[in-house]
Amino acid sequence: MSRIGKNPIVIPQGVTVDIKDNVITVKGKLGELSQEFSTVKISVEEGTVKVERASDSIEERSKHGLYRALVKNMVDGVSTGWTKQLELVGVGYRASNQGQKLDMALGFSHNIVMELAPEVKVETISEKGKNPIIKLTSHDKQLVGQVAAKIRSFRKPEPYKGKGIKFVGEELRRKAGKSA
Repeated sequence: MSRIGKNPIVIPQGVTVDIKDNVITVKGKLGELSQEFSTVKISVEEGTVKVERASDSIEERSKHGLYRALVKNMVDGVSTGWTKQLELVGVGYRASNQGQKLDMALGFSHNIVMELAPEVKVETISEKGKNPIIKLTSHDKQLVGQVAAKIRSFRKPEPYKGKGIKFVGEELRRKAGKSA
């Protein structure tokens, strides 16, 4: 039995969950998300969502916890939202935004300008003496993670000085330099 899959999901105040034709739709104050599902049975009872499986086949067992986690992330997203913060470590690394356009100076010969999806809200924080921070917020956890990973891929942290784009709170493996 899946430990994650058997836990019921509590629906917070102001969130509605609808199930129709193997598609679950979650609506809340921050937005609306839909997810198609198969091989499991999802039911809404007394303010909770339960994910159950009909048999112990390998496919159903493998998807039981997956769909429960996806639904839980959808419920949390439309009620409270998801946030990722990226830190730019390096001399001359800067970030600014105009609406949904993120402009980054990362040590290349040109600035990188990235147009973000309308569901993702971007905010740049630049304080004197501190590294610039890019803050991404959305109701869709998968989309926020995907956008954050794309931004990080422009300049991954290198292992010697730690320069690059890293997540706030991320521990980097550092290497020792040349031994003389």
